[in-house]
Amino acid sequence: MTDAAADARLRQPENGAPGPASGSQAERGAELRAALVDQLRTEGKITSALVKAAFLTVRREHFLPEETPLETAYGFDSSVVTKRDEGGGALSSVSAAYIQARMLEQAGLSPGMSVLEIGSGGLNAALIAEIVGEQGHVVTVDIDPEVTDRATKLLDEAGYGSRVRVVAADAENGVPGRAEFNAIIVTVGAWDIAPAWLRQLAQNGTLVLPLVMNGVTRTVGLRRDGEHLTSTSIEVAGFVPMQGIGRHDERLFVLAGPDGKKITLRFDDGAPVTPAELDDVLASGPVENWSGVVFPPATSWADLYLWLAWYLPGFCRLVAEDSSALEKHGTWFPFGVVSGAGFAFFVTRTAPNGKGVEFGATAYGRDGELAAATLVEQIRAWDRDGRPVAGPSIGYWPTGSDLSKIPSDAAVMEKTHGVVTISWPPKG
Repeated sequence: MTDAAADARLRQPENGAPGPASGSQAERGAELRAALVDQLRTEGKITSALVKAAFLTVRREHFLPEETPLETAYGFDSSVVTKRDEGGGALSSVSAAYIQARMLEQAGLSPGMSVLEIGSGGLNAALIAEIVGEQGHVVTVDIDPEVTDRATKLLDEAGYGSRVRVVAADAENGVPGRAEFNAIIVTVGAWDIAPAWLRQLAQNGTLVLPLVMNGVTRTVGLRRDGEHLTSTSIEVAGFVPMQGIGRHDERLFVLAGPDGKKITLRFDDGAPVTPAELDDVLASGPVENWSGVVFPPATSWADLYLWLAWYLPGFCRLVAEDSSALEKHGTWFPFGVVSGAGFAFFVTRTAPNGKGVEFGATAYGRDGELAAATLVEQIRAWDRDGRPVAGPSIGYWPTGSDLSKIPSDAAVMEKTHGVVTISWPPKG
């Protein structure tokens, strides 16, 4: 579930039950709900009649904090945080409408199915309950009792209490009381796939989860292919991280500039072996290196980030305390690389011919030129080998699988309970 703004609206139970919302509020909510569904269909996020009907039925505002404006509740890409930790980080949130719709479509739900949701909030469980109908079964689980108590209350008020079972538990261990599910939908960032999920996934079932791959998340739909899983769909999204046994902590390195401003580097894997080499790295530089790779305007290059996460040694994400020092080098993005005593980050500028944007790197440190060249090399490699019309294919091979069957052209990323693979179709 992604981060976003705050909270929402008077409550009114679903399914015709009386509630305190005024007529004007209900009418405005219905208008916004219909407009959102139209937008989701136009943008290709809703493609089935079942998901469309669910989004037209369930009132999103009921599941959001009480001060959330209706316009936020029905925003196309508005996620809403429902609980934060002491440092202000998001612990639980309601995902943006577009990613909820896509994940439900990825899962391929139909009436009568049994569905497990990992990561509770109430809203998504209500949508699932509408799709699978009275003969279906919905279980939603969360590790935080405060979150499940809230979800239970809201689902009861909305008329779904008898149709959704809410469980407070660490889903890493599986969910007691049901042998298997036709679909499992994970709504928190998952660094790995728990063996218990595979045990409880029906043989022809679908697993949909936001899979974290070296710090970059993609929501992947997976189905069994012999002893491993193969992706059927991949979507761009960001989610709050998994808690409990399945939690995976990043390593953080803080770089301080001469002006005292700090840049935090976040490593999922491949953190520097000798971080002392990065001391005062921001005092030397910057240097620039432009790739010559040009992309058309108003076009997503999200697959490039995934490519860098997989193939760029020393890949990291970054957070700038003050972005002004980075902005003067072009439009910067929070992806970078550490090479020896050098640090570089991804930047773009208007292409020399004025059509589209050119990708490049800005770097600091004694090995800044090396870091910039390393980043630019992978930008060019993606342009050469990883920029086809079709996106990549992702696989998951649980521990005990015959890894010799992994295709020779696939890259492999080790996880705790298995390995993830990625391969890119050859350019035609």
